[in-house]
Amino acid sequence: MNVIFVCTGNTCRSPLAEALARQLATERGVAGIAFSSAGTSAYEGAAASDGSVLVGLERGVDLSTHRARMLTRDLVDDDTIVLAMSTSHLAAIGAIAPEAQAYLLDDFASRGKHRRSVADPFGGDLVGYREAADDIEAMLRDMLDRLAADRASSES
Repeated sequence: MNVIFVCTGNTCRSPLAEALARQLATERGVAGIAFSSAGTSAYEGAAASDGSVLVGLERGVDLSTHRARMLTRDLVDDDTIVLAMSTSHLAAIGAIAPEAQAYLLDDFASRGKHRRSVADPFGGDLVGYREAADDIEAMLRDMLDRLAADRASSES
């Protein structure tokens, strides 16, 4: 299974989600999921924002080698779930890859109980980046719980 996190520029929220998801999956012993990220309007090759790099380091993940990339139809296959940071990204994902299994991260993680977007910290202070990372991390915990439960039910 592949999970692609999507935001606008692929320099703030989605790279944090990718790295934190990897870390949480490892901590929980969840295997068999490849995490990546992309942007709906990414500047190819751009580094992660300074705020994301710093907040990542505070949480034990290194974004120094991250390079932004555009979401393309080629990145999405039948075994891919695309998780958007905000509702505006869902429309863009639909235009780029109409066949994608695309959801708002919070909607997917909460099984439809919530539909909150993750606020974009770009250009803001570290407090905004920390708040975005807190939101992402909480949603990722629920997302991993859902993926593990879905996998267990499909195996039985």
